[in-house]
Amino acid sequence: MVATVLPRVARPPTAGELTLADTDSVRLMLRGDSVIDWHKLSFSDHPEVDRFLRLNEFDPESDEEMGRLEDLRADAVDYLARAYAMAIPDEVAADLPARDLFLVASSTGPHQKWACVVLKVMHIIHHINGRQALLKVSVSDEVIFREIELKVVQVVEQLRAAGAPLTEFEWSRKPRDSQITKLLAKRSTLAANIYDKLRFRLIVPQYQDLVPMLATLTRQLIPFNYVVPGESVNQLLDLKGVLPTEPLPEGAQPAEVPVNEFSGPEYRIINFVADLPLRLERLLPRHDIPPDLSHVVFVLTEFQVCDKATAHNNESGASSHEAYKARQHERVRMRLFRDKDDPLPPD
Repeated sequence: MVATVLPRVARPPTAGELTLADTDSVRLMLRGDSVIDWHKLSFSDHPEVDRFLRLNEFDPESDEEMGRLEDLRADAVDYLARAYAMAIPDEVAADLPARDLFLVASSTGPHQKWACVVLKVMHIIHHINGRQALLKVSVSDEVIFREIELKVVQVVEQLRAAGAPLTEFEWSRKPRDSQITKLLAKRSTLAANIYDKLRFRLIVPQYQDLVPMLATLTRQLIPFNYVVPGESVNQLLDLKGVLPTEPLPEGAQPAEVPVNEFSGPEYRIINFVADLPLRLERLLPRHDIPPDLSHVVFVLTEFQVCDKATAHNNESGASSHEAYKARQHERVRMRLFRDKDDPLPPD
């Protein structure tokens, strides 16, 4: 197995030790916002940038992978020039190392906005390249899911050893029958819309441990830029009470919060989806990888986080999993057997 280049696990931060980058990342995770709507980053120094690059599976000490970052910057600048006739300042377009754009985008200098624009396009191009790479290689879901599980479990076990507040940790794959049932129950029948084929569940001891745990995940495992917009559910944390508030950028729309109509009225959870980066070398021998493919692919992964007391309440009465499945199965029966003149039940 090829090792990842994830940041070295350190002691998890307490609520009072969160940086501005931490709070920005957690806020995005909880609201389901998109980084494309951001107007500024919050990196303070090169070590913080390097940690973020490692989360995205770029090794800052590898000339080859920093070369890939430079190629992404060149592609982004070329796109902006062709599509929008933008004349990017030379410092941003080529002169500074691409790695330094994160600090420029976090500054108050004259090139701050330009650095943000270029990084946004780099983010999109990298994601497209990773998605295309996964389509071009012949690897089964079994292999892909196994490697994501190994990656996540390795990080979580290191976090536990470092003192992260974690009472329970489990993961599961959605069985094929459950996928069929879910698609039959929902109006959308696209298999691509099943985000929880692979799910990880983390339970912390106390309510006050939720924000430090989320911040720890964005530091050590989940790049905030690949949290899927519009797929976050936050039924536990009052953002105004636990994080400094910040208005949405001008023109940006708040993410639509997805509602699971099959959950019980008292069910509470923090739920979000991330397209986790995975090094292609974990799936294929290096000599079998064409040189023009992205070295990173992406795998949709769902995360659930809650405190122990809430987890206990979620498993009782109308909130239990058994009650959830019963409501879902009843919807499927209605859709499969309804008369042609009967109205379709709303989603």
